[in-house]
Amino acid sequence: MLTSPRRSSSLREEDELRLPRPPGVIRRFWARHPVAGDVVIALVCLLLSAAPATIFTSSRTTSDGGFAVVDAPPLAMAITITVLVMLACALLIRRRRWPLASFVAAYVVAHAYLLLLEPAGGPLLLVASYTLAVHRSTRAAWIGLAAGMGSLTLFSLLLHWTGIITVQIALNGILGQLTLALIGTLIGANVGGRKRYIEAVIDRSRQLLTERDQHAQIAAAAERARIAREMHDIVSHSLTVIVALSEGAAATEDRGQGRAAAAAAAETARGALTEMRAMLGVLRDGGADVPLAPADPVDPRDTVTAAQRAGFPATLTIKGKPGASAATRYAIGRIVQEGVTNAMRHAPRASTIAVSIEHTDTAVTVLVDNDGVTGPTGIRGFGLRGLHERASHLNGELRSESVGEGRWSLHATLPADQPAAEQRENEES
Repeated sequence: MLTSPRRSSSLREEDELRLPRPPGVIRRFWARHPVAGDVVIALVCLLLSAAPATIFTSSRTTSDGGFAVVDAPPLAMAITITVLVMLACALLIRRRRWPLASFVAAYVVAHAYLLLLEPAGGPLLLVASYTLAVHRSTRAAWIGLAAGMGSLTLFSLLLHWTGIITVQIALNGILGQLTLALIGTLIGANVGGRKRYIEAVIDRSRQLLTERDQHAQIAAAAERARIAREMHDIVSHSLTVIVALSEGAAATEDRGQGRAAAAAAAETARGALTEMRAMLGVLRDGGADVPLAPADPVDPRDTVTAAQRAGFPATLTIKGKPGASAATRYAIGRIVQEGVTNAMRHAPRASTIAVSIEHTDTAVTVLVDNDGVTGPTGIRGFGLRGLHERASHLNGELRSESVGEGRWSLHATLPADQPAAEQRENEES
């Protein structure tokens, strides 16, 4: 059996919301078949409301205690009232969509009842007042009650002043219709208020489900970005060093230097493998509050030492007393690693790769300066993009730009310390 996508989505939402079944077999039936219920209500109202218009004779007690037969209303009037009743009952079939039209039609019939010789009424006004309160609003129902009964009262006074009806008929008609309308409004206000409250709760629950899915998608995208950033930092630097060492081992004729280069390449590969295992271990076994990073920050000294083993003229200068937070130290290590890696990749004939780290009480400044750039560089790569993201997460700044012919500078300024909440959030980033 095929199911439409809209119905499948609705069923999935109801399953996730775990809505309870409506109580009672009859209530569940009417909830599934609202049109059938409205047709039944319209037929009942038609039978009970059309009967007063078909009475063509009536008797009254005279002043001397006898009975007198009073002429019935004209046939045209009776037919007119019957037609109005039928139209009002027909509107009840669409009362959920047109509650105001059904309400107005019911009061038109109530006005027409005053033209009968005897006070008459029916359930039309009760059903219409209930419908307006449930399917429009409680405020609209009370306003409608006041306006409808006011109009009915004025019409009764007008008919009395013109001598068409007596005071007794006017009072009986007004009180009878007021009772029906008031009962319908009170019940409808109670049911409608509960209905709207439940709809608001369900709607809010659906919004929470949507927000939950959106947060999950955002978290997944952020997780992919963090994984890509870590993978790039580990793999790019390690492979660059390994390539440089391998090329040096292949180019040299000295067996001792070749072996040293091969050993250094193997050591670099093992270090990268250890970092990869640490990161994957966090992804596999860590909870939601475990930072996606190796246990210890990357030491800039190790990065510079690896570049020196590969034959590059890298130097490191550290000024001030290191006292930055763990998140900042980790970012410093990655910035130095990416800066040195880019220098090794884009400046193979560099005469200097100068790394400078300056610690102060409020900030840490990292500078990676090199010459010998032979090709175009920019911020389109994953590495520099990741560094900009790291600096942004720490409320810091990072610039990567050319400072002269063949020279390139990577400059970052990071806060030395952060509040505990921000530090925890940045470590997870």
